[in-house]
Amino acid sequence: MKTFEKILVLSNEFEAGLMEEVLTDRKIPHGIVTSEDSALGGIMGLEIGWGYLEAPPEFKKEILKLYGEISKK
Repeated sequence: MKTFEKILVLSNEFEAGLMEEVLTDRKIPHGIVTSEDSALGGIMGLEIGWGYLEAPPEFKKEILKLYGEISKK
């Protein structure tokens, strides 16, 4: 089993969806973790972002490059 680490913070669900699609197409293992918490009324999202993307460390450079390309559009 591969070890995952936090790679980048995601701003919103749309951004997460784009990254999910790109990484799945490229067969890059990853996970998206949201910071939504209904008990706190979503306040954690304001403090720490919508969520984050995690993946094995050896994919970090490629993921950040892809994120940079997506963010420019």
